[in-house]
Amino acid sequence: MKPRQQEGIGMTSQRTRDRLIARLQTRGIHNTRVLEALRVIPRHLFVDEALASRAYEDIALPIGHKQTISQPYVVACMTEAIMQENIPSKVLEIGTGSGYQAAVLAALVDQVYTVERIEPLYLQARRRAMRLGLHNIRFKLSDGCWGWEGYAPFDAVVVTAAPSEIPSALTDQLAENGRLVIPVGQTSGIQKLMLLRKSRGSIEQENLGDVSFVPLVQGKVYT
Repeated sequence: MKPRQQEGIGMTSQRTRDRLIARLQTRGIHNTRVLEALRVIPRHLFVDEALASRAYEDIALPIGHKQTISQPYVVACMTEAIMQENIPSKVLEIGTGSGYQAAVLAALVDQVYTVERIEPLYLQARRRAMRLGLHNIRFKLSDGCWGWEGYAPFDAVVVTAAPSEIPSALTDQLAENGRLVIPVGQTSGIQKLMLLRKSRGSIEQENLGDVSFVPLVQGKVYT
């Protein structure tokens, strides 16, 4: 689903977005559909207005509640990883945050299911999706470690926070030949970005490199 056009000016203009896409290409992102999704999704609408001028830098930015919007390169890398063999139809995201990763996915796949544990972020992300006309995203306020069993199995799962160990619910809810991309490691510092493939009941793992994510925390937060 294509988002409604949201043009920016100055540091949020299409020209600025195009420079980011060129940078991602030099860093090894080659999937043209992924690059186009990052080109058209207005990242400046997913951060506070005070940070909008930095939205198209290839950096993570704070979104409040000790959370961040991921670096565009990492978003592109994770999205490209789940589209290696084919385009998944139904994708589960754990850790909605600002809603940016969900918006990128919604521009590429039929259905996105996204889970957030912090209520203000969950509500804000839903409003942003409505503003952009992204009606193929379903939101849930819940503990991401549980996944979303009611809509399983999923062709792909994208996790945007780092557990010390991969929650078994997420691999259980992965469809046959499905892919799971997840940062794994200690709750602070550097983690390993892992790509898991489910085949004939077994799980194959591939290390995509070092990343740095906020920890995957259990329990819902109402504030």
